[in-house]
Amino acid sequence: MVKNTLPVEAITDPRTFTDPAALHGLLARIRTTDPLPYIQAEDYAPFWLVSRHADIMEIERNAEQFINAPRQAILPISYELKARAASGGQETISYMRNLIMMDGDEHKSYRNITQTYFTPKGLAGLIGDIEALAKEFIGRMDGADGEIDFADVAMAFPLRVIMTMLGVPAEDEPLMMRLTQQTLSSQDPEFQAEGGARKAMLQMYDYFIKIINDLRETPNETLASVVANARIDGELLADRDVFGYFNIIATAGHDTTSYSLTGGMLAFLQNPDQLAKLRADPALMPLAVEEVLRWTAPVKHFCRTAVRDCTVAGKQIKAGDYLLLSFPSGSFDEKVYEDPFTFRIDRKPNRHLAFGTGPHVCLGQYLARFELQSFFRELLDRVEHIELAGEPRFVEGSFVGGVKYLPVRYTMKQQ
Repeated sequence: MVKNTLPVEAITDPRTFTDPAALHGLLARIRTTDPLPYIQAEDYAPFWLVSRHADIMEIERNAEQFINAPRQAILPISYELKARAASGGQETISYMRNLIMMDGDEHKSYRNITQTYFTPKGLAGLIGDIEALAKEFIGRMDGADGEIDFADVAMAFPLRVIMTMLGVPAEDEPLMMRLTQQTLSSQDPEFQAEGGARKAMLQMYDYFIKIINDLRETPNETLASVVANARIDGELLADRDVFGYFNIIATAGHDTTSYSLTGGMLAFLQNPDQLAKLRADPALMPLAVEEVLRWTAPVKHFCRTAVRDCTVAGKQIKAGDYLLLSFPSGSFDEKVYEDPFTFRIDRKPNRHLAFGTGPHVCLGQYLARFELQSFFRELLDRVEHIELAGEPRFVEGSFVGGVKYLPVRYTMKQQ
């Protein structure tokens, strides 16, 4: 059941995203009454909220008219100013540029550096390693006396996958977890740190630039080395661009998958008939994972900027206007999904927007799918029974987020 009580400006409030029923009530009302409202909230640059699946798809596919630069997310103006001041007044782009900041041919050239690596064929050699890591992390539940914060397991597994690919040793993974949360989930008081997201990103820069320099001196066959030694037009990438690549893989590469795991587990616990259905028919796993991705939508929005005057959803958009693409809204659009507020693991087709679409579609989408399938498959193989053991808590964040605390009680199968 969704709650339909919030004003449209609440979409800018990070606390809105801690209550899925309230969030989806707001978005459902927007889709049916005014699917492209112009929002002027205090402390925010005005923007158009794009709520319908078809409009989001149209904008993402028309990358010449709707560009990623200069703004990728809608955040408070005061927050951005405070973060810049805390990092010595530096603009983020002075020390970091990643793929989501780029457009056109430049974006294509940088994406091509790892495009082949992240295809199903390119990742085939890693599947065995991912499955072994899923076995290792589900195995940690054996020693937890039948009760655990499931987020501890779900966050650690994709972190290890990604950090192994980037050459980060296991002992530094807690640092990477902290820095990721302080950047992507920095609106949440629990994850905030002195100096804000920019200072955390500068710490990450100092860490990865050492790895990058080492790999340039001694290349190897790893993904990290491919990025560190990549050339465009015969020239090595600038340090800020190489770091940007490491940054986007290190942060978006595990945080989003983690929230899909925790949110997916919560959905199974709240819909035990669907968990039983998956146990009875494991062949449904690929479809189940797509439904988990639709249901959780860990990336809450991306922003686009209109290049020229145009019309969207019957409204006049001016050049320079910002458009916020609401992925949770698009992935629950009643015109696309039958009974969208029902978690159904055999949903087909399932044209969710968790990975976006168009030229900026998520580079790591197949890796995320492999991880989710491996993890939930191992969970079903090893865990006899699992249930909620308390109230889950969600990230306060309008950009990236999901379930951050998920207490569970369980019994393991006898081996």
